[in-house]
This record gives sequence, C-alpha cells and structure tokens, in this order.
Amino acid sequence: MNRKDKLQKMHDKRLKRYQAKTKTSNKPRYICKADRAKAEAQELLNSEEVSDT
Repeated sequence: MNRKDKLQKMHDKRLKRYQAKTKTSNKPRYICKADRAKAEAQELLNSEEVSDT
C-alpha cells in the first residue's frame, strides 16, 4: 500500500469516528412498558385531582 492510500485511510477512519461521536439522534428515548404504565397512572391521578377541585 502506498503512502497516500495509507494517509487517506487514516484520515477517513478519524473522520468517521468524529462524525459518530458528534451525531445526535432524533429518535425519542425508549421507555420500558412498566414505566409507561406508571406514568400513565400518575397522569390519570393528576387529572382526577384537577377535575375534583
């Protein structure tokens, strides 16, 4: 492998690593089923308290 190819591969590898590190995801964070049920129950209680007053 000649010198230019080697340097180009090193540069591409570093660039790929940098881009992977700085990439942010638009996907929402996963919440497990139990936590979703707990949050839904809590919100239901809050809405009942607001409607009672």
